[in-house]
Amino acid sequence: MTLTINKYVPIIATKLAIIASMIVLPLPAKAVTLVTERATLKPNDQIDWLSLGKVLNPFVPNPADFLPNSFSATSEGGLGLKVDIPLVAGVTPPFVFQTTFPPNGIPTNFANGDLILFTGFQPGKFPAVGNPGPLTITFEKPVFGAGTQISVDDTLEFTLFISAFDQTNTLLDTFSIQGTSSLALDNSAQFIGVRSNIPNISRLVFSSSEPNRAFGLNRVSIVAAVPEPFSTLAILAFGVSGIVLKQRPHTGKRLM
Repeated sequence: MTLTINKYVPIIATKLAIIASMIVLPLPAKAVTLVTERATLKPNDQIDWLSLGKVLNPFVPNPADFLPNSFSATSEGGLGLKVDIPLVAGVTPPFVFQTTFPPNGIPTNFANGDLILFTGFQPGKFPAVGNPGPLTITFEKPVFGAGTQISVDDTLEFTLFISAFDQTNTLLDTFSIQGTSSLALDNSAQFIGVRSNIPNISRLVFSSSEPNRAFGLNRVSIVAAVPEPFSTLAILAFGVSGIVLKQRPHTGKRLM
């Protein structure tokens, strides 16, 4: 029996070496790409701002419906995240409003009925002075990607920026894209997002080229990291144990 087991020692050693190499091998290249269409992102999760439980009526504003400049939220899939918007003197705190036809809401170039997270502004002037951000979203767990549609207040044309960071606060990449704003309620607000080949995106920073203008964003689509039911490591481990089990001696008696 010793000779038989020794025969499989090289196989066991090889599989153990594979397992060890999986632990020490470097991760794949951190390739982050710009995504300009929500469908292209292929999300499996999202955060809709209605979930915050506060929607401001812009025609009869209730101070209790304003949001703090930093707040936490949870995606539909249970992913925790934090939103940070810098405090700017002289403008309102951030708030959520529904974009639709007056008198039920404010028209924008998002889709009719969308809930918009707005950075805050100074009402009564045109163009209105507003909070330019940046708006930062930090994910509780790193994700493959995320994105949203953004429109800038009282500005017909502008440039949008998105920066992605990993868990060590290392900048993965920054992208920019042109955007437009209108009151058409035609879902033409520009989508801007990023996608990585590994779940290494921990923080996203959104901003625009307009220094004194507020901006709004609708639901954030997310490509969350979904755990596999069985890891490759477990499969290899089962393979090793299977070889050992096959070599156990039979203890039962022969029938004949």
